[in-house]
Amino acid sequence: MKEITKETYLNWYEEMLFWRKFEDKLAQVYIQQKVRGFLHLYNGQEAILAGSLHAMDLSKDKMITAYRNHVQPIGMGVDPKRVMAELYGKATGTSQGLGGSMHIFSKEKGFYGGHGIVGGQIPLGAGMAFGDKYHKREAVTLCFFGDGAARQGSLHETFNMAMNWKLPVVFCVENNGYAMGTSVARTANHEDIWKLGLGYEMPCGPVDAMNPVAVAEAMDEAIDRARRGDGPTFLELKTYRYRGHSMSDAQHYRTKDEVAEYQKIDPIKQVKDILLEKEYATEDEIKVMDKRVKERVAECEKFAEESPYPDKNVMYDIVYDQEDYPFLPHKL
Repeated sequence: MKEITKETYLNWYEEMLFWRKFEDKLAQVYIQQKVRGFLHLYNGQEAILAGSLHAMDLSKDKMITAYRNHVQPIGMGVDPKRVMAELYGKATGTSQGLGGSMHIFSKEKGFYGGHGIVGGQIPLGAGMAFGDKYHKREAVTLCFFGDGAARQGSLHETFNMAMNWKLPVVFCVENNGYAMGTSVARTANHEDIWKLGLGYEMPCGPVDAMNPVAVAEAMDEAIDRARRGDGPTFLELKTYRYRGHSMSDAQHYRTKDEVAEYQKIDPIKQVKDILLEKEYATEDEIKVMDKRVKERVAECEKFAEESPYPDKNVMYDIVYDQEDYPFLPHKL
């Protein structure tokens, strides 16, 4: 595994803090109705992305996930200003404002969504890995989904085929405990989701996903196995989301005390403590990073606010390839 150095921790702190503050800003503008539709925030789960990126080869590896998908493309290299513009529904967004919160996408950076169908990305991730194996690209696909999606039948079909064909894919369930609002304990006879891999003799196990180091180590082993041609791994990334499932979630299924307990092991706080303990950074240097993050978020907001909305014709142009297609309302 790539060494976890002082620079790693400095990068983790600033990037995870940026992801957190980026989404805090989204929550703020959502209330102002500048972002419409649904909004699913990643607050608390940032160690998963930080650790995964450390283990990936971004020149060829790919990522696919569900609709809690704003910070992943940023980590993969997508301009965060374009991500925020997409949520605003602006023409400068990653999909010209037509995808919105749940469908961020960047083929150029290896980020393949952003999928609104629960569990729909699981077979897609395996299909991407099949394509890489078929074309001998030596790339690995990281396929993320939530604990609710782990109950989908498509997962079992995909696991069976992925093992049978030894596909270069890492299946990652981000178990934040509650799916939309129902605890894992109430959705299955056992709470160890990783054990689903045992039925397919797929290497599998749990990971402390509040710690980016633990995630990086588990991901490195799984990615290395896939790149060698030994097939998939199933990781249960045990994490926690501080906000609701979406902005409309009243969160009646848990207490504020429970959230506060998990905030004591917040991944950003853990990394900050290491920076200070190992003297990788002083309090003043951390304040400089905090200020830089605040300025970056402000730049994203300004860009999104000032960007134009897409022309209505774009909605038709991306659906109908034929320019003279009949019966289009704007042609009548």
